[in-house]
This record gives sequence, C-alpha cells and structure tokens, in this order.
Amino acid sequence: MKKYLITGLLIWIPLVITIWVLKVIFDALDQSLLLLPDSFQTEHWLGVHIPGLGAILTIVIVFVTGVFATNFFGARIVVLWHEVLTRIPVVNSIYSSVKQISDTLFSSSGQAFRKALLVQWPHEGMWTIAFLTGTPGGDVVNYVPEDCLSVYVPTTPNPTGGYFAIVRRKDVIELDMSVDQALKYIISMGVVPPQARAPMGK
Repeated sequence: MKKYLITGLLIWIPLVITIWVLKVIFDALDQSLLLLPDSFQTEHWLGVHIPGLGAILTIVIVFVTGVFATNFFGARIVVLWHEVLTRIPVVNSIYSSVKQISDTLFSSSGQAFRKALLVQWPHEGMWTIAFLTGTPGGDVVNYVPEDCLSVYVPTTPNPTGGYFAIVRRKDVIELDMSVDQALKYIISMGVVPPQARAPMGK
C-alpha cells in the first residue's frame, strides 16, 4: 500500500507543481489586458473574458518591441528613451539599476553566473554551491584583499533568493559542472546530483 502511494506521489507531484507554475506565469501575463482601455477589452465587445488573450498580447508586444529595437531607427529611439529616463531624478537610480541587472541576466552576451563554485558557507567546515559573478568593484576594493571574488550563494529550493558574498580566491573550489547542472542540483536540494562528465575521447 505504502509503495503504491509513494509511486503515485512521485508521478503527480512534479506534474501538479509544473502546471501550477505555468498557470501562475500564464495568469500574470494575462493581466496585461487590464492595461488597455475598457473599450478594447473582450468583456466590452464580446461580453465574455477570453483566457489567454492577454498572454498572447504580451508575447506579441515583446516580440514586436524586439524587432523594432533591432533596426536602425528603432535602436535610435531606444537610445533616446534611455537618455530621457536617466535624466529624471529618482527614476534614474531605479531604471539604471534594473536595466543593468536585466542586461546581465538576459543578454546573450551577459555572464550573470559564470562558473559553479564550492564555498564554505555559512561558516568554515560547511560547504555549499555558489556562482561566480565577478570581482569586487568600487570602494570595496580598497578594503578587501586583492585576490577576492564576488559570488552569489543561492537558497534552496528557490535559487532566486540568496546572498552576495566576497570570498578569497584560495577559499573557492571551481566545480567541473555547468551552471545549469549546479542549478538543478540546488533546486533538488541535493537529491539529484549532476552526472559526471565523460572523459575526453570516450
């Protein structure tokens, strides 16, 4: 009896969680219709809400924006818009910070997480996986040793939350695994270890 229950849970839990996450994302995208005037919403001219129309509209807008921003005229407009926002007090600090983070995370040339590392956290003798994000900058470099690295220590099982830390290079072990493998390992709380890479030539 217990065996069958566990087997059933192992089948249903991943499926239900996957559907739930997709539904949350889908519902969030679908809310974009609320930004339109009432006369443009389906409830006004059809008398009923069409689920998914907002999600489709969001994807289309993002795609069209990307196409527009990649041509010469569109790129000039984007640069002009960026300059306008960076000249507005308060808005400048928020917009610039968010743009820098998004460019690092989503740009094809971005290197938000460069390597998977093993670091001692939260104290010596306790190890966890972290990601290399760069080297210390700004006034920080005047107070830390020269051989330091900037790392991001994600939480489990939600790696979007975590801690920024500066550690000595000698206290870091570079792992022979990709960033994707390390993320899966973290999300699974260590239950699903990454497969060892096959030796060269085999």
